Amino acid sequence: MTKSELRKKYKALRNAFTEQQLDAFSIEIANKTLELPVWNKSCFHLFLPIKTQNEVNTEYVLQILAGKDKDVVISKSNFEKIEMTHFLLTDNTKIVLNQYNIPEPVNGFEVSESKIDVVFIPLLAFDIKGNRVGYGKGFYDAFLTKCKPSTIKIGLSFFEAETIIKDNSPMDIPLDYCVTPEKVYFFKKLKTTNNAC
Repeated sequence: MTKSELRKKYKALRNAFTEQQLDAFSIEIANKTLELPVWNKSCFHLFLPIKTQNEVNTEYVLQILAGKDKDVVISKSNFEKIEMTHFLLTDNTKIVLNQYNIPEPVNGFEVSESKIDVVFIPLLAFDIKGNRVGYGKGFYDAFLTKCKPSTIKIGLSFFEAETIIKDNSPMDIPLDYCVTPEKVYFFKKLKTTNNAC
């Protein structure tokens, strides 16, 4: 399926969830994140869910991060420049909904992309190679290109992997992992080292 077809399919599937289903699946996803080999890292970027889009409720992931005493970074979007500014989440952080119902920090201590070790990424769909489909604005691709090469990219999805995204672009940045209520997907990257015969 194409990205456009996948967006339509998974938006409809997500919108069909009851509040109870969404909450239960979100808890299962949070519990599955404990299987990831990332908990030795320090600085985690987390998206706050757009409730009108029935996104994964990351409050449960946030509770895990707080319990492990990790630094949590959240973002504010600039829709004119298609870029995000990142802020450390603290007890004093004031969060408001922007015009698109995205929860965002009003201000705070700004954090450079180079400081971020792990990024949890919202998405609508993904395939077995780690390619993902978001809303199509390009915010996360722009953000991830500024992160260090070692930054770990983790998708959170209510649904399992598609076989292939037909119109995936070479410019798209793939995931390292994706967590669903059922399992953790690990996407192995091809090594470029030459082995002598």
